[in-house]
Amino acid sequence: MEEFGVTLPLPSQKTVTEKTRFHDGLEKQVSLFGPGMRKQQTDAPELRSNVNRWLADNCFGDYYTRNGLNDREREMITFCFILAQGGCENQLRGHTAGNIMAGNDKSKLYSIVEQCMPYIGYPRTLNAMNIIDEVADQLSK
Repeated sequence: MEEFGVTLPLPSQKTVTEKTRFHDGLEKQVSLFGPGMRKQQTDAPELRSNVNRWLADNCFGDYYTRNGLNDREREMITFCFILAQGGCENQLRGHTAGNIMAGNDKSKLYSIVEQCMPYIGYPRTLNAMNIIDEVADQLSK
């Protein structure tokens, strides 16, 4: 890789420690999805609290807080992953809102869905566009 000007191993992109990861992840969730995320974390039923904690700690506290990509780019990528999975409409709604709050507007999200259409098919494409419309309308009120 040095022939391409890339020195390996690459420097770490981490910005948190094991002790700060949960807190920083929860703060990232709140910044993207609103203050209701903090309440979801504290009011979760005991049986569900571990999954909520892992989500804040791992996904948002580790990956979302790293250097290299900004929130707008990370939300766009996450939106694509969830869109491609199908059956994750509630999560797609959440990440549609997160995208809009991070700066990816309705037009950008439509473009993303259109680019994914050959891989996800018409039904998922149309469902995603309906979700984008629904969430954008709710956020504009």
